[in-house]
Amino acid sequence: MGDSKKIKIGIIGGSGFDEPGLFENPVERVVSTPFGNPSDVLLEGVIKGVPCVILARHGRKHQFQPSDVNYRANIWALKEVGCTHVLATTATGSLHEDYQPGSLVIVDDFIDRTWGRKCTFYDRTEGGPKGVCHLPMSPAFCEVARSALSTAARARNYLCHYKGTVVTIQGPRFSSRAESLMHRQWGGHLVNMTTVPEVVLAKEAGLSYAAVALVTDYDCWRDNEKSVCVSDVLEAFAKNVKKAADVIVDAIQILAASTEHPYLAAHKELVTSAIMLKE
Repeated sequence: MGDSKKIKIGIIGGSGFDEPGLFENPVERVVSTPFGNPSDVLLEGVIKGVPCVILARHGRKHQFQPSDVNYRANIWALKEVGCTHVLATTATGSLHEDYQPGSLVIVDDFIDRTWGRKCTFYDRTEGGPKGVCHLPMSPAFCEVARSALSTAARARNYLCHYKGTVVTIQGPRFSSRAESLMHRQWGGHLVNMTTVPEVVLAKEAGLSYAAVALVTDYDCWRDNEKSVCVSDVLEAFAKNVKKAADVIVDAIQILAASTEHPYLAAHKELVTSAIMLKE
């Protein structure tokens, strides 16, 4: 049976959604979680008739570096306020000639090169879930949400790749040249600092999660090209972020157009089946 409840979509990233009138009736909401406080207040409102919640991953003042973001609190808070989906934006470097700066990528897999980040809710935190969750991560992202993003990008005729493996590094530094070349050899198409553990936690929370990556640079693997720097990343992101926002807004409409959402129940059932709990 399908799940006919109304959807509510969390948006992580937030940049590009400050257009007047786009986000209607915004209300700030402070949410605390068993895992601490999220990066910032949640901004609840409506985008073209669909209930949405925006959360700045790094805080609205960009005060949290990638390894210090409380990913668990962010995802838990979005679920706590009733989000069924999470659509995320992420700035990425390209590891592949064809994935040129200014293009979009609907990410479909990841390689985790982070360390020390809290990657599960199931760690005996007081107020958190019980047991140990051995969660399958293939597919890593919700295929329904990915399809909605892909359809939206095609309709806009934006330059977009509909698959891509992102290598998530620890940061906040960028890769060395040797690391960048290694990531290419591993089959990575993109490199960023935030997809993991965000995608893992969203799946563990039973949410539909997908991400649209905005390519800002070629990292440092290409010969005779200067290494990536913050100013170039920020300039490229600011120039093209509206594309990612357009795709997310259109994907929201696509997801909301369906009155049946059996995949949401399937996400939750997958988590339930992955939990080992001994009384």
